[in-house]
Amino acid sequence: MPVKTLYDKKHLDITLQRLAHQLVENHFSFQDTVLIGIQSRGVFLSERIVKIVRKITGNKHIDHGKLDITFYRDDVHSKDLHIPAQTDINFSIEKRNVVLIDDVLYTGRTVRAAMDALIDFGRPNKVELLVLIDRRFSRELPVQPDYAGCTVDSISTQTVKVYWKEVDGRDEVVLIEK
Repeated sequence: MPVKTLYDKKHLDITLQRLAHQLVENHFSFQDTVLIGIQSRGVFLSERIVKIVRKITGNKHIDHGKLDITFYRDDVHSKDLHIPAQTDINFSIEKRNVVLIDDVLYTGRTVRAAMDALIDFGRPNKVELLVLIDRRFSRELPVQPDYAGCTVDSISTQTVKVYWKEVDGRDEVVLIEK
């Protein structure tokens, strides 16, 4: 399985800084904006982004949470699903701007499920999408990110894998040929 490194640790850190600065530029005070990581691997990205945004703005109180989409997936009955992760949203999203955060945008189905799950918590003013990797030629639904670290033109025989130090022992993004 040939592997191509898309981001090493240094490049990943630079990209996370850029994404955080873009969020600050568009949502400076974060008073009306919440950041929500999609379980499971989008949570690692969201926690990193929140940490950087807090440092940039000096705002220690930025509402952020975790969203489990397991039972909102359109393939919930056809997959051997693991025990669901927990949703942790202890604030209102009603009439607020929501930035959904995930590591890789592939078919768009995860984002669709996340938007369905989000509605259980209220009606947001606006929903935006931040992803680390956008696999743009693999979309099955009309979903596009508002913020993307990198756009990758990949084919169906390739997989993008994001490694997070917290769970994988290293920070790296690779493109794997199956």
